[in-house]
Amino acid sequence: RLADFAPGILWIIALLANLLSAEGLFRSDFEDGSLEQLLLSPQPLYLSVLAYVLAHWLLTGVLLAVIAPLFAVMLNLPAAALPVLVASLLLGSGVLSFVGSIGAALTVGLRRGGMLIALLVLPFYMPVLIFGAGAVEAGLAGLPVAPFLAILGALFSLAAALGPFAIGAGLRISVDA
Repeated sequence: RLADFAPGILWIIALLANLLSAEGLFRSDFEDGSLEQLLLSPQPLYLSVLAYVLAHWLLTGVLLAVIAPLFAVMLNLPAAALPVLVASLLLGSGVLSFVGSIGAALTVGLRRGGMLIALLVLPFYMPVLIFGAGAVEAGLAGLPVAPFLAILGALFSLAAALGPFAIGAGLRISVDA
């Protein structure tokens, strides 16, 4: 049955959408010099980086979470699992955006950093993928989904609190190199 693979398929789509768009996150600003100006500006780098990541998350993660029920219906996923799918995608795609942005910040100075980003961030994507797809699987099996969503929420909180600091440090390292 196709519905058995639907949670994994949808989460792989989220992972690939995030991974493929992460390389260009800071690239154009680095090439035209505005990234250096951002690093030199008096405003806190934390807030600027947070705005970049939230914009990336809105364009990749939230958009996918809105469209995911349509894909889920096409994959014969039962309607009872759709709220869990959307909730897990909203939480998990935020974590994917923060982690992908860390990789993008570290490789922004390289010409072809896409493959390196994948090598850097894929190990950190795996827990999000496991718990996100696991939440939908638990919802399909009639098991409690709260533990899975709680872990995704904790990962999102940790990524939102510490991610901008790591991204800022990565940008400083890449621009100085």
